[in-house]
Amino acid sequence: MPKNKSLKRDLQAEEWIKKATDDELVGKSILKHRDSPPSIVCFHSQQMAEKYLKAFLVSRKKWYPKIHPLDTLWELCKRLDPSFNTVKKDCVFLTTFYAATRYPGDYPEFSFNECQTAFKAALRVKKFVLKKLEK
Repeated sequence: MPKNKSLKRDLQAEEWIKKATDDELVGKSILKHRDSPPSIVCFHSQQMAEKYLKAFLVSRKKWYPKIHPLDTLWELCKRLDPSFNTVKKDCVFLTTFYAATRYPGDYPEFSFNECQTAFKAALRVKKFVLKKLEK
């Protein structure tokens, strides 16, 4: 086994993971400093989970759809690996934050408690997918 487990991962999957890490860093910073609206954390939480699901898809199929709904991406992942049922609830929950945080007037104001819940859901998706990519 290679010393660096990420060596087993596909380069394109690594690119998705890098982009997801950027979203995670934004979320962490805002949660720590509370210097931006909570809706930004909700959006980046959805984006982080989306990118991890796409990393899994490209690692297995060398393909991903150019879509954003996590429930649809989750379904595609589940077809390849039924254990994705583990993160279904998180993916369905986070799906709401893509469109709901993009357009003024289309979303409610989210509290920092709500954005922390979204961020934790995204971290669970991250942890799950990274374990899958190590195999």
